[in-house]
Amino acid sequence: MRSPPEEQEAAEETFPLEVRKEELQQTSFAAEAMACWKQEKSSTWTFPTLILCLYGFFYMMKPSEPFLTPYLTGPDKNLTTDEVTNQILPVWTYSYLALLFPVFLLTDYLRYKPVLLLQGISLIVTWLLLLFAHGVLAMQVVEFFYGMVTATEVAYYAYIYSVVSTNRYQRVTSYCRSSTLAAATVAAVLGQLLVSLADVSYFYLNAISLASVALAFLCAFFLPMPQKSMFFHRKDASQSLPGPDKVAAPAGSDRPSSCQEDTSSDSAGRSPTPQQQAGNAKPWNHMLRVLVQLSKDLRDCYSSRKLLYWSLWWALATAGFNQVLNYIQVLWDFRAPSHSSAVYNGAVEALATFLSSVTSFLVQYMKINWDLFGELALGIFSAVDAGSLFLMHFSTNIWACYAGYLIFKACYMLLLTIATFQIAINLSMERYALMFGFNNFIALVIQTILTVVVVDSRGLGLDIVTQFLIYGSYFAVIHGIFMIRSICVLVSSKCKRKIARCCKEQLNHAEHQSREQIVTGYLTRL
Repeated sequence: MRSPPEEQEAAEETFPLEVRKEELQQTSFAAEAMACWKQEKSSTWTFPTLILCLYGFFYMMKPSEPFLTPYLTGPDKNLTTDEVTNQILPVWTYSYLALLFPVFLLTDYLRYKPVLLLQGISLIVTWLLLLFAHGVLAMQVVEFFYGMVTATEVAYYAYIYSVVSTNRYQRVTSYCRSSTLAAATVAAVLGQLLVSLADVSYFYLNAISLASVALAFLCAFFLPMPQKSMFFHRKDASQSLPGPDKVAAPAGSDRPSSCQEDTSSDSAGRSPTPQQQAGNAKPWNHMLRVLVQLSKDLRDCYSSRKLLYWSLWWALATAGFNQVLNYIQVLWDFRAPSHSSAVYNGAVEALATFLSSVTSFLVQYMKINWDLFGELALGIFSAVDAGSLFLMHFSTNIWACYAGYLIFKACYMLLLTIATFQIAINLSMERYALMFGFNNFIALVIQTILTVVVVDSRGLGLDIVTQFLIYGSYFAVIHGIFMIRSICVLVSSKCKRKIARCCKEQLNHAEHQSREQIVTGYLTRL
């Protein structure tokens, strides 16, 4: 038995404990609420989409890019046209090819954000070297880092699909692409106005580009870290890729995960299942399984003849397009030397971007049976591309070269939009990303062969005018391939329709005769 004073002392000791428990509960509740708010901020689609659009805008806001060749051959760097064409620019192709495949896998394995940060660092290094380094070797290093930049571009468009639900893919993709197109147009116009009206030197255009890519790098820090990726960090229970005929749709993809769901997943993470322990113990086995599944998916995708031909055009045309894009400024500088002529590269690039956007936008209004007339369209517009390149080769007028470039880029972007739609419409997001990466890899292999044989000083080392004759002939071959294919498709379709019509007529004739026999027999019995 306790005396009254002892009971009073025990009650006084119990009361602070209860108060502390309530305070701890309130603190825990506040911490949970803050965690939920932070997760909701990162899981909603508006915040990462906004940050990614800002990143894309500043990443593409480079007013110096249309004036790279005049800058390198001008008094700032004092390089010759042959050095730029045959020794410096080819390094970008080799770097891009060497880095594309490992970066493609690392982008998914590291869940995008680290690769975007790497891209930002590569951009900053590229423009620092452009501003302050000199000599052929230094500019070759610039091209290597710019190859890193282009190889990591896949992270920009793949990131958004890991943080938004599937029903918003189309919307956020349009936002991201619009921001990059708007930035490229604004940058080209700004660069042209500063050069033509304010007489700003190319050095200060590169300084503006450096400031812009630095802002892009800062934006990348604010991107939420994705919890899943397309291949290596899937959210399904088996941690495997979807089956060959299944469209990927992770459970609960229509809405962001709630705090309760994340809490349960966290608790599951604290108590791993035997399967998870086995998976953690053998990460290389998991990676090997993913790579094997990727190879099977590629085989299944290319087993479709339709996808095979569209992918073939994609790879061939993209190789030629990148090659033209890489050396078009050299041709312009040859036709109208920047040290003695007015330079309108920025205006032409802005107009080319606008026309490409218009032609891509008009695709949605084309009501055409692409299964029947797709190869014919590829053949016709490839011929237009070849004609525009021949125009740039044979004409000595800079305005004719500008016009040929506008036609060439608009036609390519039109066909690329159609090819993208035709490939993506029958594939899941994972398989489309896989085919996109593999098609670009094949395009880079072809482009590397073109560079080694035609451009590199260790190969033929042809002058820039002769190069465009080769590129025109290259697109003429693409035209021939798909025109022959389209003729085969149309003739086959006509024969099938003729056979179907004959079968239908025979069926109708047999049915008519059968009816006549039935009527005749019935009348005979009467």
